[in-house]
Amino acid sequence: MSGLCVFLLACVLPLSLASPDRQDPFLWLSALRGRGYVEGSLLADTTGGECPAECDCPPSFPIAMYCDGRGLTAMPNVPSRMKYLYLQHNEISAMPDSALANATNLVWVMMHHNALSTDKIGKRVFAKLQGLERLYLQHNNLTRVPPNLPRSLRDLRLNNNNINKITPAALDGMDNLTILYLHDNALTEMGMSLRGLNSLTLLDVSGNKLKKVPDSLPERLHQLYLESNAISAVPEGFLSKFSQLQYIRMAHNQLTDNGIPPNTFNVSGLVELDLSFNQLERIPLVSQTLEHLYLQANHIKEFTLGSFCGVVDIMNFSKLRTLRLEGNEISTGDVPSESALCLRLANSIDV
Repeated sequence: MSGLCVFLLACVLPLSLASPDRQDPFLWLSALRGRGYVEGSLLADTTGGECPAECDCPPSFPIAMYCDGRGLTAMPNVPSRMKYLYLQHNEISAMPDSALANATNLVWVMMHHNALSTDKIGKRVFAKLQGLERLYLQHNNLTRVPPNLPRSLRDLRLNNNNINKITPAALDGMDNLTILYLHDNALTEMGMSLRGLNSLTLLDVSGNKLKKVPDSLPERLHQLYLESNAISAVPEGFLSKFSQLQYIRMAHNQLTDNGIPPNTFNVSGLVELDLSFNQLERIPLVSQTLEHLYLQANHIKEFTLGSFCGVVDIMNFSKLRTLRLEGNEISTGDVPSESALCLRLANSIDV
């Protein structure tokens, strides 16, 4: 039987293509297609439509469609079986409502590094994707958050656009969202847009034009990135409601001593605090459990050991491992000798 199959295949293939030393092992597919054979019938799953010629749909992973970096200017047809769509690094400028109408089972949509503009994204293009978990739209030309985003989203990336405002309705009902990247946009304020994001653990709004800490920050935050804005103060009790927050970055703002209420950063659980490149003149009081503190390029004039240890003895010491103070108005000689006890775990103190 196996011999018969080999014979039949040899009859179908031209001799030149059957040669074992041919360079393209899939060249014979072209010959079969020219004789009326369908390529998908031999290798690919064509359920819900064939793979567009400009994309790749590997037979070993038939629910993924790879169209990244192909120079596309328009959306290709997406077969209904697809769950993972890769369209990044193209020149696609529009997503009409019909673009994904056939592919309602999508879980990941990667559209970053394209030329999408807000007015060319259909108001309902994402509405039927009720299982969508990851949507990457960073590095486009958006001025607003696309409307009617699925509530199933877990990871939403909108950074490096031109978004200048977020309405409360834009993110309403996204109870599953855990990651939100909005950095490097043109936001001046966020209003109550973050209210209701009960699962959010990472928020990055750095590189915007914010003048204050966003209101209604979700209580389950683990990482909060606010650097490179124009924030001059933080509210009273800023961190009191966060039980899981470990990383705060507020470098490159306009923070002053008067803008930081006492004990703001003296909270347990915090692992890393970055206040570098601000206008501080004193070292703020921090928790003894803090491990990494960045204060370089401020106007600090005194090394206050009490900022790290309330009591300096053999049993009370800071967990700090990284302390950076270079670019201030103090020198190595200003570091008190007692710091050897208080900061005994520090790998180095950069002054």
